[in-house]
Amino acid sequence: MAQTLAESFLADLDELSDDEPIAEEEEAQEEDKGGDDLDDIEALNYDDLTAVAKLSSTAGYKDIMQRVRAALEKKDMEEDGPQAKVPLEDDPTYKLLVQCNRLAVDIDNEIAVVHNFIRDKYRLKFPELESLVHHPIDYARVVQRIANEMDLTLVNLDDILPAATVMVVTVTGTTTTGKPLSEENLQKALDGCTMAFQLDEDKRDILSFVESRMSSIAPNLSLIVGSEIAAKLMGLAGGLHALSRMPACNVQVLGAKKKNLAGFSTATLQPHQGFISHCHVIQQTPPSLRVKAARLVAAKCTLLARVDAYGQDPSGQQGQRMREDILRKIEKWQEAPPA
Repeated sequence: MAQTLAESFLADLDELSDDEPIAEEEEAQEEDKGGDDLDDIEALNYDDLTAVAKLSSTAGYKDIMQRVRAALEKKDMEEDGPQAKVPLEDDPTYKLLVQCNRLAVDIDNEIAVVHNFIRDKYRLKFPELESLVHHPIDYARVVQRIANEMDLTLVNLDDILPAATVMVVTVTGTTTTGKPLSEENLQKALDGCTMAFQLDEDKRDILSFVESRMSSIAPNLSLIVGSEIAAKLMGLAGGLHALSRMPACNVQVLGAKKKNLAGFSTATLQPHQGFISHCHVIQQTPPSLRVKAARLVAAKCTLLARVDAYGQDPSGQQGQRMREDILRKIEKWQEAPPA
């Protein structure tokens, strides 16, 4: 019996030894693949703007922007709204609106990438500028205006920045530790500025197109929160039908950003600050009632999204009635209690 056990153990060891070369070969192949991935990462040229920011060169981006500009150039824009015979989900204008909302988010992310590229190149010339001018487009404008000029008193920034910021930038620029850039690095930074301006212009065209079409796609919802916010809600929800199926409590927080207080007091923190909180109805409401008003507006938005999604009231009369109802309730909340 002992002999049989010993033989079985030896057989098992032989099988394991036969399997080891195969496992070693698989590990070697995986290492080779991993090495290839590392080679690809190292091969990326982060010194080249076109290798870092690729959105504007994609076929999908060019196609959407071409259709948006063609639609903006039409004189009879109001006549191109969705027809009653065509379901909303199949309407080409509605599909383009959803694509535009997604593309606007991608453009914001791409502008952030280009901004980081410009900062990396221009940091050698003016390292303090990125802490003084935070907005990416304003930063790009300032970089383009200053270029390699060391005496900032000769550079006019009044049409770009507020007077107080211009004074701080000018004073800091006279004491900066930066050095003039080489022609190559300066040109790369200026190319980044040009790309940032083009992306910002494309985003403005998208927003202009979306706002002009929202009055025909979602007339009732636009009457409550405005065309811009209605477009943002629809884009973030994934379409008008998706927004109509969303509960009011979720609609209220669409677009909300998590705030990092970094140890500061939460006494002034206003939770649930989504896109809806920026609409005109809530902004003209007293601060103490804005959370309550946001809940009311979110509930009405859900109802009107259902109305617009199924084309029940293209005239927008229900939206107008609900808007008046909201304003009456807010006025009622502000009345003094009975004596």
